[in-house]
Amino acid sequence: MSVLARSVGNAFRNKVRTAAVVAVLAVAIGLALSMLVANQAVGAKVQELNASVGTVLTVNPAGGQGFEGGGEPLTAGQAATAAAVPNVSSVVGTSSLRLRNGTEAAAQAAAQAATGTQTGPGGGQGGAGGPGGASAATLTTSLTAAIDAGTLGGRNQAANGTTGSTGTTAAQPARSLPITATGTGGEVDSTGKALTITEGTGLGDYTAESANALLGTTLAEKNSLTVGSTFTINNQTFTVAGLFDAGTTFGNNALYVTLPTAQTLAELPGELSSMIVTVNSLDNVESAKTALQSALGTDTADVTQGQNLESAVSSLGSVKNISFIAFVAALGTAGLIILLIMVMLVRERRREIGVLKAIGAPNRTIGLQFVLEALVLVAMGSVVGAAVASFASGGIASALISTNTSTTTATTVGRAAGGPGGAGFPAGGAGMPGGGGFPGGNPLGGASQLLTSVTASVSPGVIAAGIAAVFGVAIIGALVPALLTARIRPIEVLRGE
Repeated sequence: MSVLARSVGNAFRNKVRTAAVVAVLAVAIGLALSMLVANQAVGAKVQELNASVGTVLTVNPAGGQGFEGGGEPLTAGQAATAAAVPNVSSVVGTSSLRLRNGTEAAAQAAAQAATGTQTGPGGGQGGAGGPGGASAATLTTSLTAAIDAGTLGGRNQAANGTTGSTGTTAAQPARSLPITATGTGGEVDSTGKALTITEGTGLGDYTAESANALLGTTLAEKNSLTVGSTFTINNQTFTVAGLFDAGTTFGNNALYVTLPTAQTLAELPGELSSMIVTVNSLDNVESAKTALQSALGTDTADVTQGQNLESAVSSLGSVKNISFIAFVAALGTAGLIILLIMVMLVRERRREIGVLKAIGAPNRTIGLQFVLEALVLVAMGSVVGAAVASFASGGIASALISTNTSTTTATTVGRAAGGPGGAGFPAGGAGMPGGGGFPGGNPLGGASQLLTSVTASVSPGVIAAGIAAVFGVAIIGALVPALLTARIRPIEVLRGE
């Protein structure tokens, strides 16, 4: 009988024990493969994150972000200066607007006229002005915001009350939130991440005025608009060219037009709210950031790299490290199981080993028999383990990411609440998509959307690599007891019989 046939037969000699060993191995191998799949998925997501927004720098007016802070607006000339900086591959200017429902704005104006009150500086809640804003005048639209003001919106409106001629403050009537409108010079959002267009097309030529617009999905649904529908801004008719999904309800309560269109609406030609600068390589980001700051001047512009990206990458890095450590631990557990099982089998079969050696079987052949037997058990465990991994890897990856995201979010909120620049992260001013100081209403911003979208797909290559590692550990675990067979002396075994 060949060594392989004898090894397979020995593996099934005790069927109950074999089933128990395979079950235990399947759990260990399944966990190891699940962790490897999660590790590979997170690693790919980190690369995607760095490739999509990791090379993006945000330039805001010095002392201002979105509609908050102070300073002078950026200009088209400064955008040209930024584009000439070494390692800068593209510069996209943006112009931020706030839109108020026209019917609501008219009713508010009538109420103010009747009570003798007027809006405070910057147009109050209805104004589109303020540092980084577009205009001191209110821009009206036929659209209704997709989000109800709610308790938080009511508090914000009360804080921005109206001021009468005598200097007294009157509470503003409850109304819907403003709609964020962004004029962009390219098909990117305010964080530099490509817009995810779900229906229709982009705006075409972003360098020219256009009567087309991109609407967030919730804003379009609220107003019963589809691709091809029309609406107005300051009595100018716009056509819905496409719908986008920002990943959050607040982010989708927004619209995009071309930069020249936004500048015309605001009556501020050549002015920019911010610039999205893309660097040609992740390795050149720091040097490009320094060069940009020097070229634009510290008293003119603030050049920042999104802290939301750093938080997201840091969280993903923690998940990747945890999954790799868990993979190694599960792999070691599988090896230890094989080691203990094979030691037990060697002890049980001392008489059989002694007889084989007495009739001339070399130690190499006897040791190979035990190694092959271990591999048969591992092969069966790997089949079941691969099936376990295919079902469990997604849930395990989601659980790891959810836990680490929650921790990172809490830490980031703490820093934002107590640290400088509490108004928001780069490109996350109150008037930018996401508003409230946090893009998308989340401290991790657009990067958080990417982070939580990690998909653990069980690819054949990853599974094959994991099973190869398991077999390697199994061989090592089986070699130790196999070598013990060389210490068994046939005469002692036969004498004992």
